[in-house]
Amino acid sequence: MASTASELMWIKQLLADLNKEHEAPMKMFCDNQAARHIAANHLFHERTKHIEVDCHFIREKIQLKQIETRFVKSEDQLADIFTKGLSMKACENISCKLGLYDIYNPNLRGSVEK
Repeated sequence: MASTASELMWIKQLLADLNKEHEAPMKMFCDNQAARHIAANHLFHERTKHIEVDCHFIREKIQLKQIETRFVKSEDQLADIFTKGLSMKACENISCKLGLYDIYNPNLRGSVEK
């Protein structure tokens, strides 16, 4: 989350340099509910007293309303295709959402006139 937040801050600054201000909080999607709650919670608990500096960075950006974290279900997480071994069904589902197609398996649907 910290590296993504850092990239979002860079993009926001780039837009500002190009005179395209973006005032609304940027949305960052995460499939880990615990990470989202720890980052958004301004109170420290016994279990979270040894968290890293990254969490403080995320927490600061959330409190300043620069970033908004949103939950995405694991089966809808598009990044999984690049980071995990997936079942064939999950791989096909994500590939479809990304607009990928198999160039070795031509699909003629929609190209033949009725």
